[in-house]
Amino acid sequence: MALLADKVVCITGASRGIGRGCALACAKHGATGLVLHYFGDDATTREVEGLKAEIEGAFAQCRVVYVPGDIAMRETSLKVVEEGVKAFSRIDVLVSNAGICPFHEFLTMPPEIWERTRGVNLDGTFFITQAVANQMQKQIPQGGSIIGISSISALVGGEYQVHYTPTKAGILSLMQSTAVALGKYNIRANAILPGTIATDINKEDLADIAKREGMIKRTALGRLGGNFPLLTHLQPDDIAGPVVFLASDLSKYMTGSQVLVDGGLFVNLQ
Repeated sequence: MALLADKVVCITGASRGIGRGCALACAKHGATGLVLHYFGDDATTREVEGLKAEIEGAFAQCRVVYVPGDIAMRETSLKVVEEGVKAFSRIDVLVSNAGICPFHEFLTMPPEIWERTRGVNLDGTFFITQAVANQMQKQIPQGGSIIGISSISALVGGEYQVHYTPTKAGILSLMQSTAVALGKYNIRANAILPGTIATDINKEDLADIAKREGMIKRTALGRLGGNFPLLTHLQPDDIAGPVVFLASDLSKYMTGSQVLVDGGLFVNLQ
């Protein structure tokens, strides 16, 4: 069943991790166009070029364009939308995924780390959401689905994430308010809150075997999420599946919602 048949999907931070998984899943479910944002250094350029080749080689209906840039800068979001519309004439789905989490002790945290984390995670989500929403509002037929990748960290704290958790709470709040602001344009906005997903963002933190095993033990399903190659029993579509659902018409009456995708981490108090 092609849940995203004829859809054009824009994904930020698409070269690796959750973003990459979402790109592959959207193509698998019938998307005809993917607008992939990536940072633009040598590593992410190689990654997105490989991803484009993989998708277009495996899914004949899907064409990929990719756009580099620092998502913390408003002009990057404007360029992403410009290139997407130039290639496909419209954007039906946004997955605002790009994010960073440079773990750091709170009392000694330099302001630069706070500012950069806020800039990428929260400012970047605001800029791309606003830019895509403006396009969705004026296109015919009007509307679309916006999905903000928040985090379980929007609901709980972390000793070395004092700069990160507020940005993820902000993304959740942003999706709630944009749902109210954009409903009259047939634009839906929802948030996905991943639990501990093993990707590049936390690979150093999860390299601590004791910590990793503790996180696995706390998770009701008995494994972490994601597709990090050093870990076993992981599913690459742990987050991509819910993203496809929220992007599709199966969720056509959902807006302002939050979907916690954490393997049962949040509810496992003991």
